[in-house]
Amino acid sequence: MNFLIRLVITALVAYGLSTVLSGVHIPDFKDALLFALVLALLNVFVKPLLILFTLPVTIVTLGLFLFVINAIIILLADKAMDGLRVDGFWWALLFSLLLSFISSFANSLFEQKGK
Repeated sequence: MNFLIRLVITALVAYGLSTVLSGVHIPDFKDALLFALVLALLNVFVKPLLILFTLPVTIVTLGLFLFVINAIIILLADKAMDGLRVDGFWWALLFSLLLSFISSFANSLFEQKGK
């Protein structure tokens, strides 16, 4: 149940950000839900491999390269589905940063209410 709630929160935040950011295009909420599911799958299967392959760069940059990996995951989701369009790497980076921060904040609010 917690996974579904996080999925819906991520979809809501992504859809809201797509209305604010001109470089990210999600036409409707159904596509935002699909994006949240694709993003979850990519985070489970692809992101650990990217982190492992780029571990030296991540260590040298004191972890800042993880932001680039998040942007790459967003761009992979863009390629994997038709209902999402990101206009470039910098939009993907900004979108991933905002999506991470706002989703984390919203999830923490929901977890506090549930206790």
